[in-house]
Amino acid sequence: MASSIQAIRGMNDILPIDTAVWQTVEAMIRSVLDSYCYQEIRLPILEKTELFNRSIGEATDVVEKEMYTFLDRNEDSLTLRPEGTAGCVRAGLENGLLYNQIQRLWYQGPFFRYERPQKGRYRQFHQVGVEAFGLQGPDIDAEIILLFANLLHKLGLSEKVNLEINSLGSTQSRAAYREKLVSYLETRKDELDADSQRRLLVNPLRILDSKNPAMQELIEAAPKLIDHIDAESKEHFDTLLQILDSAKVAYTINPRLVRGLDYYTKTVFEWVTTELGAQGTVCAGGRYDGLVELLGGKPTPALGFAIGMERLILLESQQINLTEETTADIFIINTDIQSYTTAIKIADELRVHFPAERVMVNCGGGSFKNQFKRADKSGAKIALILGEDEIKNQSVSIKFLREEHAQVSLKEDELITFCKNYF
Repeated sequence: MASSIQAIRGMNDILPIDTAVWQTVEAMIRSVLDSYCYQEIRLPILEKTELFNRSIGEATDVVEKEMYTFLDRNEDSLTLRPEGTAGCVRAGLENGLLYNQIQRLWYQGPFFRYERPQKGRYRQFHQVGVEAFGLQGPDIDAEIILLFANLLHKLGLSEKVNLEINSLGSTQSRAAYREKLVSYLETRKDELDADSQRRLLVNPLRILDSKNPAMQELIEAAPKLIDHIDAESKEHFDTLLQILDSAKVAYTINPRLVRGLDYYTKTVFEWVTTELGAQGTVCAGGRYDGLVELLGGKPTPALGFAIGMERLILLESQQINLTEETTADIFIINTDIQSYTTAIKIADELRVHFPAERVMVNCGGGSFKNQFKRADKSGAKIALILGEDEIKNQSVSIKFLREEHAQVSLKEDELITFCKNYF
């Protein structure tokens, strides 16, 4: 016997019992984004590798270690997208959406990184990305933060996720801070772990993000970026915090919250939880005012965030009771080809008149007893019975599966009226 083929490690199946939670959360996200006037854009899963080398940075772990990259038949280097912002900017530039225009966009789908899989972190993972272009004031920063806060409220997760926020300042003020930080770290270089010693040369701000317990005292004593930002960025940040205070959105200023690439400016934020172990970031975002220009466009203010769907689903699963899997509202029992033909005709009529109700027709034959077992297992509220007598009399019998009502018999042309009253 041939051995069975299993899924790739870190690339997981989402089974029917789990998709109920996914569909609930996805519908809520779509509803909230629509209420804020964000428009969906659908992006390719494959992009040219150069797009990510330029946008993410060749010296980052994502580009160096984590991307799924290969040569196609034309010897072009292609990459399965590890994140969504670069592709969204590329699409905006290529299709003329960004120049002198305001755009509020969102996208969703799978992304890919070669990482060590663990709870909340997978090699194929799903994100919803939200991006806004052409607006440079703190008001749009506040809008996208409030948008996610609104979503958390609707999902009942506000108490489980906390907002951390910081400002990176301008490119110029951050460059000056970087020099101060490197000078400080050089004096304590022997205390840096191997990863931080490598970052000291190419991406020193990311050292502040280290989770190594042995380096926490060193990091706490480092100069704080927010103490070195320029006056315009300070005003931007203060105004943003005033708006959040007015909207009663709680936050913590985290001076260690950084991004390592130069095109990030001003606001950065993360929504974090303590309920998922090491993978506690549920949503991360901020301003990237330099990225559009880096990818060939005109200077364009931009910001956005990405929601880690697996992590949001793990939190939301605790809120939803999935004790009973329901696949149907109406189950139609039939006995032979003639009654099956009538059953599918009735099912189609019901689907037209009652699009919110799910109608399942029994397939595969079986005794009445076995069909009733299938009907009960489906979670249906009622079973419609098309036996020999019903076909002869052009009628249908109705058995109530979840309520204590006597079975009733109706003419076929009375069924729609009955269902209107029942549902």
